[in-house]
Order: sequence, then C-alpha cells, then structure tokens
Amino acid sequence: MSETEDAAIQARAQELAAEVEALAAKLRDFHDNIPVSPQEAVMLLDEEDMDFATALRSTIECLLADRLEPVAVELKKWAAYRPPAKVKK
Repeated sequence: MSETEDAAIQARAQELAAEVEALAAKLRDFHDNIPVSPQEAVMLLDEEDMDFATALRSTIECLLADRLEPVAVELKKWAAYRPPAKVKK
C-alpha cells in the first residue's frame, strides 16, 4: 500500500477510536444515572441475587473495561503507528 493509503486508514482508525470513546462516555453517563441499590455490596459478593439495576451497572462496567477501552487504545496505537526508518546501506 502507498503512504497515502496508509495515512487514510490511520485517519479512519483515529476517527473510530474517537467514536468508541464517545460511546464509552455515553455508557459511563448511563451507568452513573442508574440508581445504586443499598444492597449492591452484598450482591456483588454473591451473598444475594443481583437486582436488575445492579446487574446492568456491573455489565456496563465490564463492557467498558474489557471491551471498549481496549478497542480505543488499540485503534489509537495503530493510528499513530510509524514504521521504523529504513537503514540505508
């Protein structure tokens, strides 16, 4: 591929990273607006069944940490990638 094609792909990777980060921010806002159960600590220790709100909050936390944040990091890494300089002989 040409440098121009690489640059276009990297620009798109950066755009997608920004979109993933925007989605993550929306999910954090949504999470923060879900009421916290007074029994949440007990539920998270598996001493009591989770209610809907606690299960949803927990799922969002996992999605952010395990899926969306790593995707954004990887896309940004590749968007910033520069091949090593070729050594002339």
